[in-house]
Amino acid sequence: MGQTTTMTVRLSADVAARLEGLARSTDRTKSFLAGRAIEEFVAAQEWQVKAIEEALKEADSPGARFVAHEDVVSRRRRR
Repeated sequence: MGQTTTMTVRLSADVAARLEGLARSTDRTKSFLAGRAIEEFVAAQEWQVKAIEEALKEADSPGARFVAHEDVVSRRRRR
């Protein structure tokens, strides 16, 4: 697994109770489940930021082509 570190997180009482129930149901620790959830969240956010950065580079490039909003709406309605 590699090196780990400890972090304190504040949760609402409701989320903490749900996490506790999930931990019991899956025979996992709350720490394991929270760690996995954070890993998945970070991966998704990293992917999204990367996609946005790539789209911005493409939009800023000299050959970028843009379509008017009205044209996009019109095309979608025809489908």
